Amino acid sequence: MSGAVEARIAELGLTLPEVVPPIASYQPAVQSGVYVYTSGQLPMVAGKLPLTGKVGAEVTPEEAKQLAATCALNALAAVKSVAGDLDRIKRVVKVVGFVASAADFTGQPAVINGASELLGEILGEKGVHARSAVGVIVLPLDAPVEVEVQVELVDA
Repeated sequence: MSGAVEARIAELGLTLPEVVPPIASYQPAVQSGVYVYTSGQLPMVAGKLPLTGKVGAEVTPEEAKQLAATCALNALAAVKSVAGDLDRIKRVVKVVGFVASAADFTGQPAVINGASELLGEILGEKGVHARSAVGVIVLPLDAPVEVEVQVELVDA
């Protein structure tokens, strides 16, 4: 355990996972100045997607919301991989969520609330952020959701 943020994660009954290895040519996260930008994080658990398919068809909105929370946890692991300590997070600046959606599904904001709410539970006021929730036809590996996060760090 590194500090207060990871203690809060444990308090919520969660475990900060290992960084999900890239499935193509990119880094899980990069730091530029005081900002860390994560690549899109899939809801990988122990190296696998727990569910695949379109939200509103093969995957329920409730399942997708939980998968979005998993994406956010994976994003925090990616942030830690470059920041060294999650307690350096000054605030979450922006969350972008992608939802692989059935043609008639319009509940993308509620799905990405899974990520936003988890970041709020873990980080409190520091977790309040700007956000986009976008419906797409397909995501890598047929994942139902993908989330990317931008955070601002306090100076080291």
